[in-house]
Amino acid sequence: MGREGRIMGNFFMRLFTGIHARLYKATGGRFFGGGSVIVLTHRGAKSGRVRDTPVMSFRDGDNYMVVASAGGSDKHPGWYHNLIANPETVINDHGQEITVKAIDAGARRDELFEKVVAEDPRFGEYTKKTDRVIPVVLLVPRSPAYPDASSAT
Repeated sequence: MGREGRIMGNFFMRLFTGIHARLYKATGGRFFGGGSVIVLTHRGAKSGRVRDTPVMSFRDGDNYMVVASAGGSDKHPGWYHNLIANPETVINDHGQEITVKAIDAGARRDELFEKVVAEDPRFGEYTKKTDRVIPVVLLVPRSPAYPDASSAT
C-alpha cells in the first residue's frame, strides 16, 4: 500500500474509532451489547492530543487488562505507546468513568495473556500473525483504597 493509501486508511480508522467511542459513551455501552468493551482515553505521546479508543478488556481482580494486539499487526497500536508515555488516564466502562494507571504487565505478561486467550481465543490467533510479543497492560483503578496504583499489583 502506498503512502496515500496509508493516509486514507488511517483517516478512516480514526473516524470509525471516534464514532464508536462517542456512541459508546452516549449510550453507556449499550450499543456494544454489554460486552467487555471499554473506551480508553489516552494522550498522544508525540502530539499531546487526547483520543478515545474502544478496546476489548478483561479483568484481573479489580484491575482491567487490555491487550495491544492490533489484530496481529507487526506494530503495537498507537494507544499502547500513548499509555506507556502517559500512564495516568481514564476509562469508560459502560457509562462509568474510572481513573486508572496503566502498567505494563511485565513478568506477569504470559500468565495474563493465557487468561485472555482462555476467555477469547482470537487473541491467541493474533500471535500467529506477528513475530512481536503482544503486550498486556493492566489498568489499575485509582481510588482512596489505592491512591498509589502501583501498590495494587
